[in-house]
Amino acid sequence: MTVIVRDVRAEDAEGFARVRRAAVPFMLVTAEQLAFDWAHAHPDGHVRPLVAVTEDGLIIGTAQVRIAHDAPEPGIGSVNVYVDPAHQGRGAGTPLLRAAEEHLAEQGARTLYSWVLDTPEDRAWAERRGYAPSRSAHFLRLDLTTAELPPLQEPPAGVELLPAEDFAADPRPIFELDAVTTADEPSDVGASLDDYAHWRETTWNHPLHDRALTTVAVVDGVPAAFSAAQTDGLGRYNSGMTGTAPAFRGRGLAKLAKNASLHRARAAGCTEAFTSNDAGNEPMLAINKWFGYEIGAVEVRHVRTIG
Repeated sequence: MTVIVRDVRAEDAEGFARVRRAAVPFMLVTAEQLAFDWAHAHPDGHVRPLVAVTEDGLIIGTAQVRIAHDAPEPGIGSVNVYVDPAHQGRGAGTPLLRAAEEHLAEQGARTLYSWVLDTPEDRAWAERRGYAPSRSAHFLRLDLTTAELPPLQEPPAGVELLPAEDFAADPRPIFELDAVTTADEPSDVGASLDDYAHWRETTWNHPLHDRALTTVAVVDGVPAAFSAAQTDGLGRYNSGMTGTAPAFRGRGLAKLAKNASLHRARAAGCTEAFTSNDAGNEPMLAINKWFGYEIGAVEVRHVRTIG
């Protein structure tokens, strides 16, 4: 059966989301979120989402393609290919990857990164195409209908636990906290947040961002730690980022914020909680184990040099 690879269209958002949920059920994705991301993609990212479509119009594969414009090192591209498990072996993955690589090369990429599920089949597929494994990351899941969450604790003197929506009038302090914690997040590529207007437009106002469940630990009036929450309206909750500013580390503030956010999520009707951690991020892995999260899947970042 012929498979056609083409650029995504507005009407493809639901099919794109369906494939992503089927391929990686530990990630939150909705058609609304995808349409938002495509419309608000940074021009320097040269974002080009692709789909693999059968002759009868069914989307069976997708590719996320972008230049890492926010990385300290230039010339880095990323391509993540997902094929619906029900349609693997029909020749969707290879042409998606080829089209993505050609686009990234045209935009000046010399190093390509791709996340690959840690299965013998997926890793072999990537390695046959010139990608070598590097670091790994864990998808974690917590059943909020049965989990025994740690009891809510009274914050120490001088500490408040506030929902992010309390900063709606001026979210810049949250941006600054996000930027300082992102700066030392484990990564092969690295990233720096320095564009407040873009962050406000694409992160603060993102359709998945739940300001009522995102929780900020404020010390003597200063945002010190936070646990960012995402929800998809389907009972699924994701910790997008949990971090503490360097000056406030070692005080258990991230645990306090995340625990409060999880309790709020369950009270709001969420039934599943997800998060992901770099395999080398031992502090966050320990925190998530303390909450009762279990590993649902492992991804391995693969890298290829081109040009």
